[in-house]
Amino acid sequence: MMKKLKAICSLIILFSLISIQISLGQIKVTMLDKKDVPSSIKYVGHIVNAAKYTDNDGDHLVITTETGKTPSKDKDFDGKDAALYAYHYKVTGDSYKQTWQVYDFIKDCGFDIFVGFIRNTFAITDLNKDGHAEVWLMYNVVCKSDVSPSPMKIIMHEDEKKYAIRGENRVDEGTSTEGGKHTFLGGKYVCDDAFKTAPPVFRNYAADLWNKNISETKKTQAF
Repeated sequence: MMKKLKAICSLIILFSLISIQISLGQIKVTMLDKKDVPSSIKYVGHIVNAAKYTDNDGDHLVITTETGKTPSKDKDFDGKDAALYAYHYKVTGDSYKQTWQVYDFIKDCGFDIFVGFIRNTFAITDLNKDGHAEVWLMYNVVCKSDVSPSPMKIIMHEDEKKYAIRGENRVDEGTSTEGGKHTFLGGKYVCDDAFKTAPPVFRNYAADLWNKNISETKKTQAF
């Protein structure tokens, strides 16, 4: 009888530990409208995404913004500027402490310019189920006058640790004369050291995200 009770107790403890681990791995995410962002938060550009989330480290706020195309600050150059930002804040009550920022830009572009996030790629996950959220950003930084591939990046933050993938999207060069097949240019990427040593689930998610957005579309073309 005592052996059965010990066995039952062991199972209860085991299931309790599993339940605790599962609950630690859950991330609560709430997408926000621009009006929901506190007025004390200062940012550049217009808001593209805003979200609050809660993980093992507490409450957080992240917003992404784009400036769009603006006149060059160089008055002697008839070009355009564009930039994007991502801001992360640790939330404690009514206090917001910025812990990391992403900033990318092009200045003095005399051709077609686009610096912006690829739509529907922003995400907050907990892929490795450790209770710490991963914030995913994907975007283009483009200044060009032809139909060549455009630079494309994935930036992911887990807490303050940054992971990056850099490469270019893929463009259709049209139908080849032999066999009538389409040929493509670009599409390759390179992982930084952080991604190279990251859990496989991170690299798999990043590769899938890249492949889903590898082809240049109206959402990623320069303007």
